Amino acid sequence: MLDLLVIGAGLTGLTAAYTAAKSGLRVKVIAKGLGAMHWGAGTLDILGYLPGEEGAVKRPLAAISQLPDGHPYRLAGDVAGVLATFVALTEEIGLPFQREVGRRLTQINADSENLLLPSPVGAARPAFAAPVGQLGGDLSRPEPMLIVGFTGLRDFYPQLIAENLTRQGYPARAAFLPLAVVSGRRDNTAVSIARELDNPDQRQKLAQALRPLLKPGERVGLPAILGLDDHMQALADLQGLMGTAVFEIPTLPPSVPGMRLFRALEERLQRLGVRVEVGMEVTGANRGWRPETRDSQSPISNLQSPISIEWVETETSARPLKHRARAFLLATGGILGGGFESDVNGRVWEPIFNLPLTAPQKRSGWFRPAFLDPQGHPVFNGGVAVSPDFRPVDGAGRPLFANVWAAGGLLANFDPILERSLSGTAVVTGMAAAQAIVEHVKCEP
Repeated sequence: MLDLLVIGAGLTGLTAAYTAAKSGLRVKVIAKGLGAMHWGAGTLDILGYLPGEEGAVKRPLAAISQLPDGHPYRLAGDVAGVLATFVALTEEIGLPFQREVGRRLTQINADSENLLLPSPVGAARPAFAAPVGQLGGDLSRPEPMLIVGFTGLRDFYPQLIAENLTRQGYPARAAFLPLAVVSGRRDNTAVSIARELDNPDQRQKLAQALRPLLKPGERVGLPAILGLDDHMQALADLQGLMGTAVFEIPTLPPSVPGMRLFRALEERLQRLGVRVEVGMEVTGANRGWRPETRDSQSPISNLQSPISIEWVETETSARPLKHRARAFLLATGGILGGGFESDVNGRVWEPIFNLPLTAPQKRSGWFRPAFLDPQGHPVFNGGVAVSPDFRPVDGAGRPLFANVWAAGGLLANFDPILERSLSGTAVVTGMAAAQAIVEHVKCEP
């Protein structure tokens, strides 16, 4: 039998699976679909903004003390230590996250500052660390930027990016190349072009077209297209051919940097013996017996200790498939990630274990009047309340299940969109919850 079944294949689920598998647990990941990595920027965003404040956070680890007690970061404890483990994992999988080009990220502490990187619309986007391919866009660097797009490529707007960067005091200009430079297809996305640029000949062709556009001292910003399976080599080749810094700017979804990270993590998990099975929608769970009555015939209704889940089941073309494990980690995301369901009246619920949610249960309470309210919206702040070891709890703070944990975007007491903390909380809570599960499983008789 499995030691741990992870439900959800986003950044939370995959980093949790890695942590547990590295500790010797038998782990499997199942998910209805792909996680938020496929639409995120692919950076490590710890804390970009504090609720109610307009300016970006400069030192995110220091600012954690200003968050409420129930915030996932406050529950996790050693945030810096968990982040260091994740950074080491990115080096292990060949997609190193750094803060300065060519320098390993070896120290993470309260003095560590956020980077500012160009967003897909030219805003200054706070991020704690980023893949090497995005670091050349660090807005603290003095070199002017040449933002290059491709005629006919959807979801990337060089003129808008350059204009907005220039208005903020970051010198930039825009240029276009024919789409035929990077692809022979008529209909292209960033993903299809990234696959084309896995080919060294295509990279050579791109460099030849870029050189006449470049002015002395400029760095080159491109949409995130520099290879899907061979990104690091594609980046190194293009920078060598150009003789200047080249960097990627994330496009609108699907996210090529996020897809690279997902594929690399999945491959690493496979080498650890962890299966990642996407297309497995969990439709039910067996609540079984309470731990102290497992060998008896006593009913569970009048006992006070948490219930132990025996199995969950997924849909198949025939009868449901049961997945048994000693522990379960719910990492299905919040209302934006599809981990919650709702109806026309605004009732919100968690469909697998029917966990209680702190989200408003009437649609009139979901949103504040202002779309960009500095406090965010209540519906995104609601979720599953958990104990310090990430077990779901009831209104009195008592664990609901003996062997169920929850992590990531479905947790209560934070708004990952407002805070720009989605990937950071995914990593920190996923790894912290997995470590708690490891300790639990290894202490079981």
